[in-house]
Amino acid sequence: MFQLENVVPWGRSFQDYLGMFNLTPEDLKLSILDCAGGPASFNAVMKKQGKTVISCDPIYQFTSEQIQQRINETYPIIIKGLYQNFDQFVWSPITTPEALGEYRLAAMQEFLADFPQGKKEGRYRNFSFPKFPFPDQSFDLAISSHLLFTYSEQFSFSFHLNSILELCRVAKEVRIFPLVENFTSAKSRHLDFILEALTSRNYQVDIQKTDYEFQRGGNELLKVK
Repeated sequence: MFQLENVVPWGRSFQDYLGMFNLTPEDLKLSILDCAGGPASFNAVMKKQGKTVISCDPIYQFTSEQIQQRINETYPIIIKGLYQNFDQFVWSPITTPEALGEYRLAAMQEFLADFPQGKKEGRYRNFSFPKFPFPDQSFDLAISSHLLFTYSEQFSFSFHLNSILELCRVAKEVRIFPLVENFTSAKSRHLDFILEALTSRNYQVDIQKTDYEFQRGGNELLKVK
């Protein structure tokens, strides 16, 4: 079974974000924190629409050229993994790993075009889990995809819990996607324990279906208030 051993830069598109997080037009008017945003185009497109998102990721310490190089190094690894685990994914409407790769690259190029100016404006910040230097309840909504739960083998239960509690501190609502581990359709080994820990701390937790599904079974998000 192919598995990513390290966190890799692999950005999603604005349309992906809408599907992954069940984002409505009203949601897009909120103050949003995108955690582990990586080279996604969500921030860039929101800027074009006159909205502001703060994205956090340790990758933002690097230059555009350095991030581009890392993307170039990551691309063949992802394509290889998609072929080796082909049946673990939903190939519709995109039908091949190469077509998916081109789609992802287009989103990442949109990010790279926006990154230098966005970094100057403070929209891209070199912060990472499990601590953020924001005051309590700074944001209406915090979103995070393809790090928590995705890398359950690499990151411990404590890391997951502390990261989610920190998101709940800085935002009124938290949405995390997906709930399956990378390159599999298996639910995260931490999920049940996280739900129990959050509930015991009087957080409201809700698992919601999404229209977005690329990993088979990866069509749910966790909402925490």
